[in-house]
This record gives sequence, structure tokens and C-alpha cells, in this order.
Amino acid sequence: MRHPDWVARLAALLREAETRTFDARHWNCAIFAIAAVEAVTGQYPHVRVLPDLAASADSAGFPRVAPAFARCGDVVLAPDPARLGVVLDTGRVAFVGPRGLLSAALTECAIAWRIG
Repeated sequence: MRHPDWVARLAALLREAETRTFDARHWNCAIFAIAAVEAVTGQYPHVRVLPDLAASADSAGFPRVAPAFARCGDVVLAPDPARLGVVLDTGRVAFVGPRGLLSAALTECAIAWRIG
């Protein structure tokens, strides 16, 4: 279930992340995805760290959906290099970049998870 104020909470996270520099330990795609899930649902997701990002994301228990059906606030996985991101709106996704968020087309994603 989505938090009643999820739109404002996700927007605040995205504003904060806009210029936040990538840090392998403290600010990476997995931490960004977890923060987005928390913003959307109001709960910290329980995730197991597994050998790959898709398996780790699956461990949170959210259902997979085709990326074409992902909606704002859902989490996605783009391959090559593998990275988790968050759906912004129809057709766009945000990813953690070297000096802030990067935007890409949803069509670049291979997997999506329906959040809430």
C-alpha cells in the first residue's frame, strides 16, 4: 500500500538526490531504490543482499511487472551496467549518477517491481 503522502515524499527524495554524488558505500543505486520504496510506502523494505541486483530486489517481496506497465514510484532494473532506478513519470526513470541523478527512458529497463 502506498503512503497517503507518497507523491510529496518521493518528490522530496528526488530533490535531495538531484545533486548528490555517487558513493559506492553510502549512496548507490540500491540505497536510492530502498529510499524510494520507503518514500512511497512509508516503510523500510526488508532486502537481502544476494549475488545480483535482480535477486536482491526480488527479496523485498514486491511483484515484478513488465517495465511498460511500471508507474511513478516503481523500481526498475536497467542492464549493462546493471543498476536500479525509480520511475519518474510515463516513460522516464531516474538513476544515481556520478554527480546527481540521471534520467533515462523506461524502455532501457529490463525488469520493474510494483511498489505499493
